[in-house]
Formats: sequence, structure tokens, C-alpha cells
Amino acid sequence: MVKAKVWILRKHFDGFPKESDFQMQGQVMLEAIFLSLDPYMSAALCSDTVFGCRVIQSKNRAYPVGCYVLAPCGWRTHTVTNGKAIFGQNMARVLPDWPKDIPLSMAIGALGMPGLTALYGLEEVLQVKPGEIVLVSAAAGAVGTMVGQICKIKGCKVVGSAGSEEKMAYLKELGFDHVFNYRTVSSLDEALKEASPEGYDCYFENVGGPFFTAALNQMRIGGRIAVCGAISLYNATTPQMCPYPHMTLLSRKIRIEGFQVDQWPDKDEASTRRLVKWMKEGKIKAKEKITEGFENMPAAFIRMLKGTDLGKAVVKV
Repeated sequence: MVKAKVWILRKHFDGFPKESDFQMQGQVMLEAIFLSLDPYMSAALCSDTVFGCRVIQSKNRAYPVGCYVLAPCGWRTHTVTNGKAIFGQNMARVLPDWPKDIPLSMAIGALGMPGLTALYGLEEVLQVKPGEIVLVSAAAGAVGTMVGQICKIKGCKVVGSAGSEEKMAYLKELGFDHVFNYRTVSSLDEALKEASPEGYDCYFENVGGPFFTAALNQMRIGGRIAVCGAISLYNATTPQMCPYPHMTLLSRKIRIEGFQVDQWPDKDEASTRRLVKWMKEGKIKAKEKITEGFENMPAAFIRMLKGTDLGKAVVKV
């Protein structure tokens, strides 16, 4: 049996420390089953890695032994928590009635954080409407693929960019209306115009850099931009600048909003159930790139950042 203990500070010292200032906690012991790998971890120093964990010891009725939870534990195989928060973020139970015909790893992928990010970006931030034209960058990523498929469920036209012919073929398979390879086009501006001559109502931003500037120039009046990520900036060693966008924003009345998936926790369970329903109905699909072995985390992380693989990057412990 694995045993772990942790001390926390009950109250700040008043003069010299006393034993009563400390409290030992170890109410819930988590064992990592799957670990999520995502581009944002470059900026988060890997501490926010989301685990699919199994509770192996517990004194907390909300998390009985044997249940599965999602928790931002960092790169570790076991974690002790009081059942409330880890690194300032809450953990949550995986649906207790998780479908047996859907891999549990999907709880940290298409039916977890990436799927919820796509859903909230479209519904809460962009507030997409049927018939609108949506552009998504890094469209073949874990979030981007979900954005495109949810757009089609909602009756939108969706345009996606990706970095290889294999990824473009996959996006077409998922139902994207138009895709292009941003690595091979001679001009991003021309590629975006060709994909949608009438412009774009919404842009789901994942990359930053020159692509953002090109996309901004193609937005329609009253356009909305949801800033989900900035892949091109995560590993930059020097600050990157872009042209001042103020006149474009003013003249076209464009709204830009950054967001994170944890802004709507009260909607998570119902939203997850919707995603599960869509997958069971065949309306959304998802690929996974699963690496076996905790010792292979760094190599899998680096490979994910290079963007050569198709599918959500997951490490199976």
C-alpha cells in the first residue's frame, strides 16, 4: 500500500512557531492513471498538468475509494489532497456513470478540458449563431478539432488551418468546410480570403503571432475573437510584437476576449454530459496519441509541442 502524508500551515506564526500552528493532512490519496499533455504547459511550467486519477485511500465522503477524479497535480504518480484544491485549483469527479464503451482517457481529452474549452469558447465567449462563419487556428489540435465539430453541430461554416497534409485530411473527415496548410501557403491573407471571401464572424484563436494579425484583417463588422491560446509564443525566447490593431478594432467594432475553461465550473457536469451524448451519437470524434510509461513524460511533451502527431497527447502511467 502506498502511504503519503503532508503538513500544512494552519495559521501564520505568532512569534516562534508552535506545533499547533501545523496540521497533518492526508484525506485523499490519488493515483495517476492518465496524464494530459497540452501546449499551455510550456508557460505553466508543467505544474497544472491534469491527471485522470483513481482514489486509492480516502477519508473524504465526496471522494470514495475507487472513484475517478480530474486534478491538476503536476507531473507525479501520486498526490495527497484535502479534497478541495490542488495548486489553487479545484479537482472534480469523473462522471460516476462514465460510458463503458468510451475510453476513460477521453475524460482528459475530447470529453474533458479540451472539449469544454471548445464548448465554452463558442457558447459563452463567441456566442456563435447558426449560419455564421468561424475560423479556428491550430484546428487539428485537441481543442481545435472539437471547435470545428461543435460548430457544425450548431450550423456554422468552419474554416481551419493546420500544418500538414495528414492533418488537413483529418479535418475534412471531421466536416470542416475549408482547410489550408499555413506552412505551405504563400500568403496567410490570401489563404484566409480564398477560404471565406466574405470574411469571418468569429475567430477561435489558438496561436498568436502573424496568424492573429492576418485573421484580424479578415474579420467582419461586429466580429468576435476568443483568445484561447498562443502556441507560437509559448517557447519564444524574445518578445514578439505585432502591428497596432486599434483602428481595425474600432472601425469594425470587433470584440476580443481571453478566457480559460475554469470560468464556468457550475456548467461542467451538464456540459460534459452533452459532449458524451454527441460522441455516442457519432456527432463528434476524437483521436488520441497515448504514450505508455510515466518515465516517458518529457519525451512525449516535447513531441507534442513539435506538432507532428495527430490526436490528444496522453501519457498512460
